[in-house]
Amino acid sequence: MTAVVLATLCAVVYGTADFFGGLATRRSRVLAVVVLSQSAGLALVVALMPLLPGALTGEALVWGMASGVSGAAGLVLFYRALATGVMSVVAPVTATTSAALPVLFGLATGERPEATALAGVALALVAVLLVSRDSSPVAAERGHGPVLTSLAAGAGFGGFFVLLAQTPGDSGMWPLFGARLVSITLIALLALATRSTLRPGAGALRIILAAGALDMAANVLFMLAQQRGLLSLVGVLVSLYPASTLVLARYVLKERLNAVQMTGIGFTLAAVALIAAG
Repeated sequence: MTAVVLATLCAVVYGTADFFGGLATRRSRVLAVVVLSQSAGLALVVALMPLLPGALTGEALVWGMASGVSGAAGLVLFYRALATGVMSVVAPVTATTSAALPVLFGLATGERPEATALAGVALALVAVLLVSRDSSPVAAERGHGPVLTSLAAGAGFGGFFVLLAQTPGDSGMWPLFGARLVSITLIALLALATRSTLRPGAGALRIILAAGALDMAANVLFMLAQQRGLLSLVGVLVSLYPASTLVLARYVLKERLNAVQMTGIGFTLAAVALIAAG
């Protein structure tokens, strides 16, 4: 039950972070948003180290750094999709892909959830597909480009979850420290190579810092959840984060949700209940 609570809370925080990240990309260059938000996340990791101590080992850093490479690629692609597409479509499509990898990996490596929990996993995947449906003229006009970018971003995020789950259970915050250090370095080098500015747009810095801090807080919750539960279940619960992104997009940005998307949000709640019962 603890893993379910942590994973569900993680999904809420991830969704809120993505909402702020989407707002930031409309005011600043994508690479500027990623580097600054990741830097805020790194600062949070350092601050949490005394509270969540762990053993510094080569294994912890290597797996953390590998997850950082995958996550950095996913984040750049995700923010690019948010900048060019409709937020209420981009987030769920990304989540569908990011959910599939941990579930498949967990089952392939011998995890066997209870039947009730497996039913919740199936319902959760359906929920993500439903909330990704958007028939608005804006979504149609923007074509399939943002959707394809979202799929690639989801693969990066799914790889991040799988690789991070391989770290030793007593590693504390060191894997996340390694992940952030690598991702910031790679994206800063990319910005340098493409001569992209890292200066935030007017009024965007606070939003960027909030997105980075929330994203790292969600990463911490994911690590705590996967240490206490099955990756195949934790991964799919975390993938339900678009529900909170959708709610914020609906009430803050006034983006409309159709009946199918509302049904998907209802399925999200039912999926969490089934997984918790399992």
